[in-house]
Amino acid sequence: MIEVKVPSPGESITQVQLANWLVKEGDYVEKDNEVAEIDSDKATLSISAEESGKIEIIANEGDTLEVGAIIAKIDTEAEAPKKEKQKEAAADQSSAPAQDKPKESGQAANQEKTKSSTQTEKTEDTEKDKADQNSEPSESSDDLYIQVTPLAQQILQEKGIDETTLKDSIKSLRISRSDIESAIEHSGTAEHKPKSGQTSLWSGKRETEREKMSTLRQKITDRLVSVKNETAMLTTFNEVNMEPVMELRKKYKNEFQEKYGLKPGLMSFFTMASAQALQHFPYVNAQLDGEEIVYHKYADIGIAVSAPKGLMVPVLRDVQDLSLAEIEEQVNEKAGKARKGKLSLDEMSGGTFTITNGGVFGSMLSTPIINPPQSAILGMHNIQDRPIAVEGKVEIKPMMYIALSYDHRIIDGKDSVSFLVKIKELLENPVNMLFNGQDPEKKLMGL
Repeated sequence: MIEVKVPSPGESITQVQLANWLVKEGDYVEKDNEVAEIDSDKATLSISAEESGKIEIIANEGDTLEVGAIIAKIDTEAEAPKKEKQKEAAADQSSAPAQDKPKESGQAANQEKTKSSTQTEKTEDTEKDKADQNSEPSESSDDLYIQVTPLAQQILQEKGIDETTLKDSIKSLRISRSDIESAIEHSGTAEHKPKSGQTSLWSGKRETEREKMSTLRQKITDRLVSVKNETAMLTTFNEVNMEPVMELRKKYKNEFQEKYGLKPGLMSFFTMASAQALQHFPYVNAQLDGEEIVYHKYADIGIAVSAPKGLMVPVLRDVQDLSLAEIEEQVNEKAGKARKGKLSLDEMSGGTFTITNGGVFGSMLSTPIINPPQSAILGMHNIQDRPIAVEGKVEIKPMMYIALSYDHRIIDGKDSVSFLVKIKELLENPVNMLFNGQDPEKKLMGL
């Protein structure tokens, strides 16, 4: 019998919340299989079984636990269920020579072969668009062996959903909790849980529902309130003509994607522009420490990502030394990990400046809140065609409002406005970013 304990997520964290059990009481778990998820005030982490055996659950979902607390025990002397042995026997039988089997067995072997190839295709498709995952032959989909996790089976029973209705939304041969929730969201007969920004289907009853805040959400709440109460936060605005950047992306999109496997995104341009502008305005990249101002001679820029469990801010290190392609690669990697809840604490700590993009949700103008202990945050917004004056004529251009929220205790109004103007200049002349914000002709002439 071994004990499953709460691991330490970080030096400053002493308590966590048990978010989900991925197994049920009495289940037989394999070594290294994930059995539970815990929420800290910075990230969601998974706990894996150290040995195979039968699990005895001690802690409940939603419990607040100290680091090192025992949440379960595993009986390592318990035997694996017979069905596991039956699966192994079936697998051995399917691997026998086809000529020694009757016709029906040959068909089963072909089905197993189809299942194997389909599983390989699905593994390769995990990094592709979701549309590509629906390209496997429909004839083999009915013959797939569907392994349903205990937690997924429980949710299926609670929601009254049959396994066969999920085949169109299966992303792997192991149905996970996320697959069930995705099917529930798109099922016309399933219960609809209201989500932010979506119209819910009212039941017609005057009901309420209570849900305990996660540790991460509680931490976000505390930090946001402290920022409003403990900083002298102001916001300044400007607008940027995005046509030069959009034209540059359009011109080199295919070549860029062929070489790096990624499309050049807007965030990488804003990140590079911010890193260069921070060198000109060091106060924007500084922070208060008691009665001292700490200046950072590097740009570690956080990118705010909206994840299922709350806002997460992965940090890109030494952005001032990265190329546009390197920035794009890191933005995609960190944002993907954030949405899956796989970010480590190190990947979210130590930023000197943050960028947030409300434009992906349609925001035209907003005042972003500073991410402490930083002193400023840049807000991107939606791109809209608007009339502007160009050399005395009215022209329609794709315009974006940008905002800089800053701590007035460190940053004066002059620096905040000048910083945004510098961002505007770099984005409206993106070639200048290759020369660290300098005019390429003047640099050529040594001016």
